[in-house]
Amino acid sequence: MCGIAGFIDRSASTSAADLHAQVRHMADAIRYRGPDSDGYWEDSSSGIALGHRRLAILDLSPAGHQPMCSATGRFVSVFNGEIYNFQEIRKELLSCDPAVRFHGHSDTEVMLAAFELWGVRDSLPRFNGMFAFAVWDREQRSLHLVRDRMGEKPLYYSFQGSTFLFGSELKALRAHPEFNAPISRSALAQYFAVNCVPGTLSIYEGVQKLPPGSMLTIQGDKEPKIDTFWTIKEAAQHGAEQPFRGSDEDAIGQLDTLLRDAVRLRMLADVPLGVFLSGGIDSSTVTALMQVQSNRPVRTFAIGFSESEFDESPDARRVAQLLGTEHTELIVSPAEAREVIPLLPAMYDEPFGDSSQIPTHLLAKMTRQYVTVALSGDGGDELFGGYNRHLWVSRIWSRVGRSPRVLRRLIGGGLSFLSPETWDRILSAASDGLPSAAKQRNRGEKIHKLAGIIGARDAISMYSRLTAHCADPSSLVLGEFQAIPNHCKSWLTSLDIAEQMMILDAANYLPDDILVKVDRAAMAVSLEGRIPFLDHRVMEFAYSLPLSLKIRDGEGKWIVRRLLERYVRRELFERPKMGFAVPLGAWLKGPLRDWAESLLAEDRLRQEGFLNPQQVRALWTKVLKGIGNWHFHIWDILMFQAWLESISKTGIQR
Repeated sequence: MCGIAGFIDRSASTSAADLHAQVRHMADAIRYRGPDSDGYWEDSSSGIALGHRRLAILDLSPAGHQPMCSATGRFVSVFNGEIYNFQEIRKELLSCDPAVRFHGHSDTEVMLAAFELWGVRDSLPRFNGMFAFAVWDREQRSLHLVRDRMGEKPLYYSFQGSTFLFGSELKALRAHPEFNAPISRSALAQYFAVNCVPGTLSIYEGVQKLPPGSMLTIQGDKEPKIDTFWTIKEAAQHGAEQPFRGSDEDAIGQLDTLLRDAVRLRMLADVPLGVFLSGGIDSSTVTALMQVQSNRPVRTFAIGFSESEFDESPDARRVAQLLGTEHTELIVSPAEAREVIPLLPAMYDEPFGDSSQIPTHLLAKMTRQYVTVALSGDGGDELFGGYNRHLWVSRIWSRVGRSPRVLRRLIGGGLSFLSPETWDRILSAASDGLPSAAKQRNRGEKIHKLAGIIGARDAISMYSRLTAHCADPSSLVLGEFQAIPNHCKSWLTSLDIAEQMMILDAANYLPDDILVKVDRAAMAVSLEGRIPFLDHRVMEFAYSLPLSLKIRDGEGKWIVRRLLERYVRRELFERPKMGFAVPLGAWLKGPLRDWAESLLAEDRLRQEGFLNPQQVRALWTKVLKGIGNWHFHIWDILMFQAWLESISKTGIQR
């Protein structure tokens, strides 16, 4: 796990000394991604410079230092991430060519040897891992940028005049003297729609993210070419064409085998490792599969909150006790959680509005005190139908879809008349005496979500409304910008509604929100996160399964639950889904009010010129009065405003 940065001056007019100084400055901007060492490589005749910050995980010796050259010297690479199956690839390389020699035991050296034998493009499907890397081909005088199948590792790029820049984070690009890009109002509008900057966009015009599962090649004065080596669409279509045809037990057994091996591969490290444990289904499954493959107690980590309705730590503690792990937990006070907020703009480097970024960073920070690598259970919801919307939409649409839209809109207006907090109080009183497992959490928010979708035109529109934060960004963002595209792809319409939503979540919400959150929160404290559910073999198997193995009898993640029952008693993990939340609404009306008022001041908004002051102030008034469920929308605005403030000294162009 590392940070990479570099550039090509296509005019080849930069001296070797300046190449080195500039790329060093870029890499230093992300030094926390690799605090153990740094390295640089330049070729002034080609105008290229590569920079690397290393977080040493495998081969801690100098033999793992980067930038690294291949055996013949043809390829030079800077690499971020891990190729988990590098040992198998190494054996294959030795069997194919006995002349191959290795000087260390890093995955980067194996990767470069694969390029020598098979070429860059043909090597990529062989790699099981998470990675973002740049490789310079000295023979072809071409640069390849590559990103893993799901986009676990970030990689940005941009042309700034005759200079092509790339890096793990935007701040690395901003550190180059040629960088000069205005804020993209189109990206800003899409940010407000989904609370993160989605797809290949960045918050800056002319700066893009490399798509997951793809390789960008730039050679000479030619336009960059992007080639894909894996897509969710192809995996899902292949699964539909060649579906799994075994019994329920066969499917559970195969998932056990695949996921167990995915966990095994991600336990390979030359440094201490552990696992995030919330006590939910996915993290408990990963923890159980780690423990059965370990000869000593696995280190598990959880955080909790003093507000009981947001505290998952007792659930994690019970699972840890059953599995016999070495468990560490931290109960965080509201004040400690709020201390993270000023760090968020620099940590995420562009607007990011998922408020679970706060507990995620706190968990990573605590975990880093003990280990350098942590596994997590992310990805299980998107693959196996774990979100409430996967159950809700088809069920709701089948019941109300034929009713007149005007009637459904009236019902939605009635449901949203009371605030989520008021609904919580009413339903809490009504459920007194019921077992705790039967009490749904965050019921008021769920009712408001229902109110927002019940008047939708069709089932996919329901899904779009469920996943949207701001239904009409044009009312919020000033100036001209492109309309937000419809994410629904025509090839999806032949699938069940729930399957369509899972694929859309995996293609959009997972890489744009969840993986960004985990990467930035962990790397800010130099912690490597690994995600077994995103092993491509597990994903491809999931797409071959019938929907009945994912959702059955109103229960999501059916097959994962049955797998977990092999290791953990059902009553320990069967609980309403909580999520990783903080009491945002109460904070904004209480201790964060002065901070928010400063960022949302009408004069300030008017002077900055990005947001509609009247619209922002109207939303803020609703939050303060407890009308509706608007605190998440305001948080998105506050995160943009805080980010804007953090970069104000860099000379923003409008």
